[in-house]
Amino acid sequence: MQTATPAVRKAPRPRADALRNRERIVTAAREMFVEHGPDVPLDDVARRAGVGNATVYRNFPDRDALVREVVCSVMDRTVAVAELALAQTGDAFEALERFVHAAADERISALCPMVQSTFDQHHPDLEASRERCESLVAAIMDRAKAAGQLRSDVDVGDVMITAAQLSRPPAGTGCGIADRYVHRHLQLFLDGLRAPARSILPGTALTMEDLRKA
Repeated sequence: MQTATPAVRKAPRPRADALRNRERIVTAAREMFVEHGPDVPLDDVARRAGVGNATVYRNFPDRDALVREVVCSVMDRTVAVAELALAQTGDAFEALERFVHAAADERISALCPMVQSTFDQHHPDLEASRERCESLVAAIMDRAKAAGQLRSDVDVGDVMITAAQLSRPPAGTGCGIADRYVHRHLQLFLDGLRAPARSILPGTALTMEDLRKA
C-alpha cells in the first residue's frame, strides 16, 4: 500500500496593504537617509511613511536591514531604467545616458557610501543587486564600443566613480545648489565619453576591480 504524499503548504503571499506599507517605509527611509544620513531615528522614518514603529520593525528587524533594502532598491530601479531604454531604442549609448541620469536622481552618490560604513558589504542581497548593476553597465558599454559610439579607453569603473562624484552631494550636506546643475554636468561628462575621442586620457581605464581594491 502506497503512503500518500503529504500536501506541501505554500507560504501565504503578503497582503497588498503589507506590500504597500513596506514600499512606503523604503521610500521614506531613502528620502531621510539622503537628507540626514543613515543614523536618522527609525521612529522618524515610521512617521514619514505613515506607519507605526511596529510595522517598521516587522519588516526590517534592524537598521542594517533597512539601509540594505534601500540601497538594493535604488540600484534595481536604476538598472531597470537602462534596461527599458535599451529595449525601447536599441541604442546602447542612450541606455548608458539614462542609467547615469537615473543614478543621479536616485541619489546613489549619497546612498552607496552607507554600504561601506554600516553593514556587511557581502550580504547576498546586496551582492546580487550590485552584480546585476555592474554586469548591465559593462554589457551596455561593450555594445556601445562595438557600435563606435563609446571611446575605447574607458571602463565601468570610470563611469561609476565619475557619475558618483558629479552627482548630488553626500547625505546630509544640504548643498541644494548642486541639484540645479547635476544633469548639466553629467551630460558634459557623457558627451566626453562619445567616440571618436577628442584627446588621449592619462593613465589606464578604471575597472570595478580597481575600485574595489582601492
